[in-house]
Formats: sequence, C-alpha cells, structure tokens
Amino acid sequence: VRQRPDILAAEALLHQASANVGVATSNLYPRLSLSASYGSESAKVNDLFGSGSSVWGLGAGLLQPLFRGGELRSKKRAAEAAYDQALANYRDVVLQAFRDVADTLVALDTDSRQVNLASDSEQAAAEMLALMQEQFEAGAVNRIELLTANQQYTQSKAASARAAATQLADSAALMHALGGGWWNKNNIAPVVASEK
Repeated sequence: VRQRPDILAAEALLHQASANVGVATSNLYPRLSLSASYGSESAKVNDLFGSGSSVWGLGAGLLQPLFRGGELRSKKRAAEAAYDQALANYRDVVLQAFRDVADTLVALDTDSRQVNLASDSEQAAAEMLALMQEQFEAGAVNRIELLTANQQYTQSKAASARAAATQLADSAALMHALGGGWWNKNNIAPVVASEK
C-alpha cells in the first residue's frame, strides 16, 4: 500500500516537517561563512592579463544570534510539534490504508462464497426446470408450474450475475485500496508507438 497517493503525500509532509526541525535546530547555532575570490588587476589594459596582475582574496564571517528573546527555541519547539502532528497523520493514513485493504479482502472472501452459493442455486434451478419440462411434456404438471420453475431459474440466474458483478466491483476496489499501478514500475521499459 506504500504506493497509494495518500500515503506518498503524508510521507512527503513528514519529510518536510523533519527537515523543518533540522533547520530550526541549526538556527540555534552560530553560522560560519567562508568566501574566496580570484581575478586580475592592472592600471593599463595591456598589462591586465600579464604576470603580476593576479589578485585573490579570502574572507570569513561568523554570525552568532546574541539575543532573540527565546524566538529560536520557540521556533524549534513549533517545528517539533509540527513534526509530531505530521507523524500522527502519517500513522493514521497508513492504518486507514491497511483497514481499506483488509475490509476489501473480507468483502472478496464473502463475495466468493456468495458466487458459489448463487452458482449452486442456479444449477439446482436449471435441473428443476429441466425436470418440470419433462413432466409437462408427459402431462404430469400444468403450464403454471412450468412457468413457476422457469421464473425461479431466471431469478437464480440473475442472482448469480449480481453476485459475480459484486465480486468484480470488489476486485476493482481492492486494486484501488492497494494503490494500483505496481505493474507499471520504472524497471519496465515503456511501450513506444512506432511511427509509420
């Protein structure tokens, strides 16, 4: 389920919150900056690129927050609280994803049993209809009994089709709950249409 878009979004928010904690922590410490430059300098244009006209420089700077009134510590605590919230949200999203998959798997198991029962019922109704047709041709039953058997067979056939449709719908729901698309991973070469 890791490829589900909701899990990927929650995971990205968690990474962002973690990075914000790191930034807030680093702001508590002094900043050291180093710089360097290189060039050439001359009073005459002809001597600009000649020997002895090279200039270079190094620089360093140190910036230390002296008094910010607890602002930096408060920002760090706020970043940590945002991280805790993002982590809780990520856990909730993952648990919901697993709940969706589990519920769909239970539904598919129930659907499988329903399809088997409907198929058995349809087969029994078909056998009953065949028996009623033989008895009608022999004159043992009237037309109303034959029509009733035909109606029962038609109803059981429709119930079997509904059970199969429900099973297919729940199969699609399982693909959705799993995030789908795992068969299109990056290691599979894309199909490129040839130009004519």
